[in-house]
Amino acid sequence: MLSKIIFNAIVIYAVLIVFMRLMGKRQLGELEPSELIVTILISEVSATPVVNPEKSVLYGIVPAVTLFAMELVLSLFMAKSVKVRALLAGKPALLIVHGRIDQSQMRRNRFTPDELAEALRNQGALDLNEVEYAILETDGKLNVVLSPASRPVTAGQMNVQAQDAGYPLIVINEGRVLTENLKILGKDEKWLEKCLRSQKLSSPRDVYMMTVDMAGGVFLSPKERR
Repeated sequence: MLSKIIFNAIVIYAVLIVFMRLMGKRQLGELEPSELIVTILISEVSATPVVNPEKSVLYGIVPAVTLFAMELVLSLFMAKSVKVRALLAGKPALLIVHGRIDQSQMRRNRFTPDELAEALRNQGALDLNEVEYAILETDGKLNVVLSPASRPVTAGQMNVQAQDAGYPLIVINEGRVLTENLKILGKDEKWLEKCLRSQKLSSPRDVYMMTVDMAGGVFLSPKERR
């Protein structure tokens, strides 16, 4: 009996991992209402052969596959039709427009002033006077657009040529040197040793994390002493 429970759990786990990978990284981080429902249902039905080992593993796999297929079909319809997407996922709601709170949208989305203030703080907007737009997305996240006077000045507005530093790559990860990333950056271990000595570090083992971008910008975090 125990071996059957373990076998069923391993099979269901492997199937769910495949499903999640097929759904894509966007769905893993930002679930729409229909995707959230399907995820909950799949977790429920797939647990049947684990909780009841006398049931065949197919009792969990077949309903999960059916629900996953339904979600794929709905995703295709949502990609093809704006009306279907609006029906299933809803539309973004403007909670703040030109600095004024739309109270009807607040009530419609059951958003309280406390929740709005908290969401704005999470976006770094402490002063509501600085907010031009606040958009409640269909995944429940609040995006904020600051008023023109409160937006940071860009290099283009100052007529300054900004250098593209590229994407920072990790070259040391918890004391381990990632030589492939060093090669991509055009660096070698001698350069790395010199860089560590300038930070008064004798070995990569003393580094928790170190990143380098294409312009040579370095971020280094030494390991904390226990």
